[in-house]
Amino acid sequence: MGQLEQLQQMIDQSKRIVFFGGAGVSTESGIPDFRSVDGLYNQTYRYPPETIISHSFFEENPEEFYDFYRAKMLCLDAQPNAAHEKLAELEKAGKLLAVVTQNIDGLHQQAGSKRVYELHGSVHRNYCQRCHKSYSAQEILDSHGVPRCSCGGVIKPDVVLYEESLDGQTIENAIKAISQADLLIIGGTSLAVYPAAGLVRYCSGRLVVLNKSATPMDGQADLLIQQPIGEVLGAIQV
Repeated sequence: MGQLEQLQQMIDQSKRIVFFGGAGVSTESGIPDFRSVDGLYNQTYRYPPETIISHSFFEENPEEFYDFYRAKMLCLDAQPNAAHEKLAELEKAGKLLAVVTQNIDGLHQQAGSKRVYELHGSVHRNYCQRCHKSYSAQEILDSHGVPRCSCGGVIKPDVVLYEESLDGQTIENAIKAISQADLLIIGGTSLAVYPAAGLVRYCSGRLVVLNKSATPMDGQADLLIQQPIGEVLGAIQV
C-alpha cells in the first residue's frame, strides 16, 4: 500500500483528527517561511529577523519593526491552498476536531475552518496599546511609519513576538484537542519552535508527520510523508 493510500485509510478510520501545522502549510500560498533555504532567516537585513520581531525591538525601534513587518509578514493577497481547503472540509464532515497552527496569516479561517487555535496570534488582529481599539491588517498595511490610534497610542499586532509568552487559553485549548485526538497530523513544521512544538507530546493517538524535511518526531510517526503538503492533502477523499 502506498503512503497516500495509508493516509487515506488512517483518516477514514479516525473520528477525532487534529492537525498541527506550521509555515510549510502556507508556503504553497506564496507566504515565505522563516527557516528554509530561501526563508526569511537566510536573507540579509540590517538586523537578523529574529531580532526585528522581538518585543524589545518593537518597543525600541517601532518604525524599523513596521518596515520589516509590512514588507515580509503582511501577505494579504495570499489565498488558501489545497491543504487549508481539505482541512476545512474534514472539519465540516465532523472528522476534524481542530487546527492548531503556528501561522499568523489567517488562511485556515479564510478556507472555512472554524476551530483554529493560533498559537502565535494573527496579523488580522491589531490593537491600540493605550485604549485597545482594534484595527485590521489592511489598515496596518495602508499606514505609514508607526501606526497610531485615533487616541495617539501605538498600534501593535496581536502576534506573539520573541520574548513574549503564548496566550494561556489558546495553549490550554490546543492541549485539550491534541490529547483527545485519535489521529494527529503534523504538517509543514520542522517542530523547532518551542513551546509550540512541545504540545505534540500530548498526543496518545496515531501520528502522521507530513513535512518536506526531517523533524524530531519522524521516528515516532506511524506514517511519515516527505512530500508537499497541499499535494498530499489535496488528494485525500472526504
